[in-house]
This record gives sequence, structure tokens and C-alpha cells, in this order.
Amino acid sequence: MDWTYYRFRSLWPLPAQPAAVYAVLERPEEYPRWWRQVREVERTDGATGVIRIRSLLPYDMTFTAREVRRDPGAGVLEIAMTGDIEGWARWTVTPAGNGCLARYDQVVVVNKSLLRRLAVPGRPVFRVNHWLMMRAGRRGLLAYLGRDPQAV
Repeated sequence: MDWTYYRFRSLWPLPAQPAAVYAVLERPEEYPRWWRQVREVERTDGATGVIRIRSLLPYDMTFTAREVRRDPGAGVLEIAMTGDIEGWARWTVTPAGNGCLARYDQVVVVNKSLLRRLAVPGRPVFRVNHWLMMRAGRRGLLAYLGRDPQAV
């Protein structure tokens, strides 16, 4: 088993229309306004940018994100990532009840040397760290959309 390989899936039920959620998710340069763990997004061109994230654990991860798919009709946004993590991530926003479901899938290999050295003993902690980041992201998005994250 490659202990530096991760596959994540997060499901965010949201009381907002899919088009409204998609419109926010397709503007990564604004993520730091509503997602505190996304510390910095610097566009390098129309389809590429450098992103710096930090969740609960005291380390930053920096990677270059390159857009590979933007399909508003299907509700899909997908990027390829290189840097401290390498792989891909995809948002898929679909109608659900009176709102929508934002599904986040990510498959990555960790390249950051510290995390590679701690890959085996740190794996459960790294997974929890990711879960906490995603939970905070959902709450931040709810607040950004004008919804009370405690009400959902």
C-alpha cells in the first residue's frame, strides 16, 4: 500500500440552488473569503493558479491547480494539482430536494517531505485534518450564501 495516496469524498447538502453554489465554487480566487483554511489563491492565468491551504495541523500545503473541466450544465468543476500534493479534485453540484448536493472528490499523492516521512503513523490524523477542513468549508459556504450553518 502507498501510504501517501489518499482518496477523499465529501458530500455537502446545501439549502441553495445548484447554479448559485456552482457560481461560488467556480471562483477559487474568492475561496479565502469564505473558507478560512484556503489561505491564498493566486491566479497565474485564466485556467491556472497557486493555492495555499492550512487546516488544523501546523503545516501549509501549496500546489498549482490547473482547470481541466468546467461544465456548468453538468455542474462539474475539475482541476489537476501538482506541488505538495499531486492528483485531481472535482466538484459536482446537483439538485437535491429544495437545494443541492455539492460532492467533492479528490485523489492525490502527498509530495510534501514532512508528510511523506510521517505517512504511516500520521495517516489517521491527516485524514481527520482533511475532514475538519471540509466541514469548515461547508460551514463557510453556507454563511457566504447567507445561510446559517447551525440551522442545517
